[in-house]
Amino acid sequence: MKRSMTAFSAGILAVLPLAALAEDSSDPIVIPIHNWSSQIVMSNVVGQMLESAGNNVEYVTTDSQAVYESVRLGDVTLEMEVWEGAFGASFRAALEKGGIVDVGDHNAVTREDWWYPMWTKEACPGLPDWKALNDCAALFQTAETGDKGMYLDGPVDWLKHGKERVEALDMDFVVINAGSAAALWAAIGAAEADKKPIVVFNWTPNFAEAVWPGEFVEFPTWVDGCDKDPSVGPNPDALYDCGNPAKGYMKKAAWEGMEEKWPAAYATLEKISFTNAQIAEMAKMVDIDEMEPEEAAEAWLEQNEDVWSTWVN
Repeated sequence: MKRSMTAFSAGILAVLPLAALAEDSSDPIVIPIHNWSSQIVMSNVVGQMLESAGNNVEYVTTDSQAVYESVRLGDVTLEMEVWEGAFGASFRAALEKGGIVDVGDHNAVTREDWWYPMWTKEACPGLPDWKALNDCAALFQTAETGDKGMYLDGPVDWLKHGKERVEALDMDFVVINAGSAAALWAAIGAAEADKKPIVVFNWTPNFAEAVWPGEFVEFPTWVDGCDKDPSVGPNPDALYDCGNPAKGYMKKAAWEGMEEKWPAAYATLEKISFTNAQIAEMAKMVDIDEMEPEEAAEAWLEQNEDVWSTWVN
């Protein structure tokens, strides 16, 4: 999808020094769009920021795992949200092949794992320990899962490996995949009405932590290799028998040719660093305030000029 420069971008463009506009190629910088709110808004924030500096920007919808191959090949120019837990393996595989570069970390610290709202802990007081959760599996039974508990995982294409973890740790749970992030929020909201115990996939930074106080389930501590080497982790015969990193990174990535083709834009990308609170606010604008992503991005830029103006200038 290609979008013309907003009035806000045009206004900023008018006050930037012309020297800043002369360096970069006029070819479009291609920014990928995935299927969760913070990434969509952040990508539009960065796109509008680059447009304000005179760059052409194009948005394309891409798979959140395959995007690293697209960046490596130069079909996509950059990626703004490389979450360690979700995309670390795909990112590392692309780095090993070459063609993609690590452009540094955001200030944000990430975590993505099984999660429950605090009313669930009242019914299963041994939480957040995963063994206590398993002992309470009967609390999470549904017609769909029979005598086992239900864990509501992210959409299938998010590759959260919930089924593999249940098998590796021999848990009395059935993994059901939500169709979207909105379906996860709807399930939590429905459970809130009568304080029904629920355990779902969740992540931080995310607006949900402000709406529903909760905790992540504590699985065996993440060890590098738990997703690749069965001997790593408590089950010597299985992968994914660890929790995800509790303090994961969120990186930026770019095609290795970006710095030469768009040097000013690349310099801006190096400086960009969002915090947990800023990313949560971007998601809230869409998920709670029901703004369109482009509108949310423009509003965020207008409200936070002191944050991003030094990145561009």
